[in-house]
Amino acid sequence: MSTPPVSRRARPAKAPLSREVIVRTGLDILDRDGLDALTMRRVAKELDTGPASLYVYVANRDDLMAAMLDQALGPVPHTAPPAGTGWRERLHALMRAAIEAMSRHEGLAQVALGAIPTGDNALLVIDRMLALLKEGGLDDTTAAWAVDLLYLHAAAAAAEQSAYDTKAQDEQTAVAAADAHFAALPPDRYPMVTALRGPLFAPGDRDTWGIDVLINGILRTPAG
Repeated sequence: MSTPPVSRRARPAKAPLSREVIVRTGLDILDRDGLDALTMRRVAKELDTGPASLYVYVANRDDLMAAMLDQALGPVPHTAPPAGTGWRERLHALMRAAIEAMSRHEGLAQVALGAIPTGDNALLVIDRMLALLKEGGLDDTTAAWAVDLLYLHAAAAAAEQSAYDTKAQDEQTAVAAADAHFAALPPDRYPMVTALRGPLFAPGDRDTWGIDVLINGILRTPAG
């Protein structure tokens, strides 16, 4: 017995395409299958359409990834530290939230490293950083230059964290492997590296320390 034909009208209607739908689909692919799987053709296939249809909403893969990064940053500007905390503590919280958001999805932190932030959510993060730096007493030029430095640090820290996550190797395992390698180095060739191997691999809250180094340096180094 032959299978009766199925009318096209009986198929579920496809969800209308939009930039938001394309971005959400891109994030789903990235989180499920990794960066190499994220292509315009793959996104189009997931949405049951042709790649050409996507270019109405996104210019290319780079534009898509920038939009995905901005989507990931959505919750960050609304990070709310406990009431009564000072501007430095609030800046720390904002930085940690930005790092976490950018590191959560493979490859997105590299997008932040290579472009001036222009997305709505990224600009809200920048705006919040500027407000906190001004609250800390910085002049306009120093605050403007400082926010570039802080955003770059957040992107670099997120890229490092994302690399650990992608390799399915936690940071402690990676540090232990590097420590073992350093332990075998010849002291005559690497005298300082071998002499300071202990402090180089000593545990501690380096993330907080790194942000404090930046903030302290910014406060003591006016621009211009």
